[in-house]
Amino acid sequence: MTAMRILCLALSLALSSAAVLPARAQDQTLADIRQELSVLFVELQRLKRELSTTGSPQVAVGGDTLQRVDLIEAELARLTARTEELENRINKVVTDGTNRVGDLEFRLCELEQGCDIGALGQTPPLGGESVVTAALPPVEPSGGAQLAVGEQADFDRAKAALDSGDFQGAVDLFASFTETYSGGPLTSQAHYYRGQALAGLGETSRAARAYLQSFSGAPDGPLAAEALVGLGTALGKLGQTSEACVTLSEVGMRFPGSAQVALAEQERARLACP
Repeated sequence: MTAMRILCLALSLALSSAAVLPARAQDQTLADIRQELSVLFVELQRLKRELSTTGSPQVAVGGDTLQRVDLIEAELARLTARTEELENRINKVVTDGTNRVGDLEFRLCELEQGCDIGALGQTPPLGGESVVTAALPPVEPSGGAQLAVGEQADFDRAKAALDSGDFQGAVDLFASFTETYSGGPLTSQAHYYRGQALAGLGETSRAARAYLQSFSGAPDGPLAAEALVGLGTALGKLGQTSEACVTLSEVGMRFPGSAQVALAEQERARLACP
């Protein structure tokens, strides 16, 4: 893996890991986790600074041909070792973050009637890629991810059902959409709107899981702030006040310029969060 590839992967993972939830003992609350999240955030910021260049690289290559070759080989060895070190650290961040998301999914399933914990399966790595050997996505000519044939039409059909108040129809259509176009550019948005439809049906626990899937799949996506607010609000309705307060506080930390910050603070006030 080249240094440039490691740089791109590291920046992507650093942005996507700061708000995930820890997976240790099942009785550990999110309030207990807050300090660990802060430590993780600081570590990620430090990693990003290390990956930022401060100018053109300066490699002395004076001397005769053999000396220059020796110097270049030594520098290549140093860069290779540094790249492997950063790769290992990125690997650890993604693994820990994925475990934390899986832990919250488990907790929500416990609160949901009829949820089969054994059917949860293994939590996909953050971002939907393998931890170390993930290939960078190809550059699209249009400057963004391309939609599959029929993807936009299927999404619009499900969204129209939601807008018309057909919550059950929207749930079914968005569930089918996320299975058909798993990992697509609209998948995280589909999970969010599925959460809204489930909330409209009064299925709060399932709605919370949908919001969690939306946020964990695209922590910096167009509806990431809305998904966090939805998750925090749902947790509050489920009686998980401590977890709700922590989740809602992340909205202002991660999206300080978003209109969702005011909604999150209103919900925190309603829950009497500290």
